Amino acid sequence: MHFRFFLIFSICFSFLYGCREKESIPGVYRYYWGKKNGYDIWIVDGNKVRHKIYNSFLYGGNEQRYPFNPKGEIWIDNALSCEEFEMTLIHELNERHLMAKYGWAYVKAHDSSLRLEVKTRRNYETICRAHEASLRKVGVTDHDNNKEIKDIPDSIHLQNIYRLPVGKRNGISIWIVDGYLVRKNIFPDFGFSGNDLSCHFIPPKEIWIDGQISCEETEYSIGIELLERQEILKGKSYSDAYEDAVTENTRLRDKMALLIQQHPPLYLPDTITRDKGVMKNEE
Repeated sequence: MHFRFFLIFSICFSFLYGCREKESIPGVYRYYWGKKNGYDIWIVDGNKVRHKIYNSFLYGGNEQRYPFNPKGEIWIDNALSCEEFEMTLIHELNERHLMAKYGWAYVKAHDSSLRLEVKTRRNYETICRAHEASLRKVGVTDHDNNKEIKDIPDSIHLQNIYRLPVGKRNGISIWIVDGYLVRKNIFPDFGFSGNDLSCHFIPPKEIWIDGQISCEETEYSIGIELLERQEILKGKSYSDAYEDAVTENTRLRDKMALLIQQHPPLYLPDTITRDKGVMKNEE
């Protein structure tokens, strides 16, 4: 009788202890960016990861290096600026590929990915300087023809403003720019972002994103500028177009919050880091 009681007690204790060990960690996911190379790209709360999972988590992660990072996902720390987002993304994809396909040690795959970053940064520098060289002079005012720096010419050549290209959306080129230099040399009131119809210093059919904003805010800022520009083309004033874009942006944030709620719970595994890749059959 006592043995049976002890056995039942042990089973119940083990079950409860196991449940407690596998308690989910909420609040990690912040923004679903989309897919790249077949992987789901998530911007995550880096502070939460460091506090609850691994205190040395920086920039990003993949499941080859971090077993707590779910398979099929690449994580990007939301503490990163949007300028560093793509560098980290190509780093994590390359690192994961080398560890998974060839069984490389983490340090070797990490160093290879750093070299890829340098190559990409230099390539973007070349693209940006060539783009600036191709542009005509631009005005230095906003949609209301306000000139905020009185001692500069009415039109200027853009120099060292562009940081990297994001791509095109609806035929509009998206660029990450040096917001500090824009505010210092062109227009002090330049905020998170701008478009060619709201700022005369932005060339035709371009949207600028301040390189200092969080990568978590990038897509929201792009969304605001695209919609604002669209509404201005319809004949709306800048202020009305901006208000409409902000309202729509709130709905996008609500949809993202719902998507995050539907994501499977995140559980802490027994192993936190891995120093060598687990080889898989990959192309």
